[in-house]
Amino acid sequence: MAPLDSHRGGSGEPLVLIHGIGHTWRGWKPMLPLLERSFDVLAPDLPGFGHAAALPEGIAPTAEALADAVEREMDAAGFDFAHLAGNSLGGWIALELARRGRARTVTALSPLGLALPRESSWGRAVLLGMRWLARNAPAPEALLTNPVGRTVFAGPALGKPWRADPKDVVEQSQLFADAPGFLATLDATFDRQPRGLRELGTPVLLLWGTKDLILLPRQGRRFERLIPGAELRYLKGLGHTPMSDDPEALAAAISEFAIRRSPVPPAAAPV
Repeated sequence: MAPLDSHRGGSGEPLVLIHGIGHTWRGWKPMLPLLERSFDVLAPDLPGFGHAAALPEGIAPTAEALADAVEREMDAAGFDFAHLAGNSLGGWIALELARRGRARTVTALSPLGLALPRESSWGRAVLLGMRWLARNAPAPEALLTNPVGRTVFAGPALGKPWRADPKDVVEQSQLFADAPGFLATLDATFDRQPRGLRELGTPVLLLWGTKDLILLPRQGRRFERLIPGAELRYLKGLGHTPMSDDPEALAAAISEFAIRRSPVPPAAAPV
């Protein structure tokens, strides 16, 4: 299977950034300079998104299959273990990789997987509406470089769409419109649930924007109840994909949690 399109930069302990449905690794761009001061950062496109080919015919893009793809990228990068940060579906994938023993810590930003049926239908409808707009809006570049148009298009995903770089939003919109894996991934993941949350031994930080209009903030409490020792923080005024809403605060939260909760490597453990 061909390697995924990805970004890598920085130095320090390994950190893997995993995007969600319809996004690409470029969604992490506002945070990369901050995180790369302390981490060796790997940010791949998931299969079927960005510039990564979809999974081969016959392999459904479930969270587990997508985790397989990320795990292959970790192996290729020489990461036996890594700190993981994932948004939406990427949060679920990060938790799946933790279940497999590949994570030192997990920071999950509005992870997918524990929506009730009505909430799931709502989130799916919002994503489908955003996809339709990305594919059918007249003069999308003019729309997205205008602050009002950017708010209309990106408002469901961003708490502060005016902070997003217009060029990045235009690029993300084009890649979203063209993503060959969008519908199949939506069908394979949106009404399913993560496995093994009660058995996780990895430190987990849950971050949820109070203005998340796709996966409603109350869903965070369900993850907190199921994952042993999980920490839940609500981020006032931030949206579903908050990486451009407040990159400084998010990078600081990921870094602080990784340092504070990272287990001591066996070789360094006291004798």
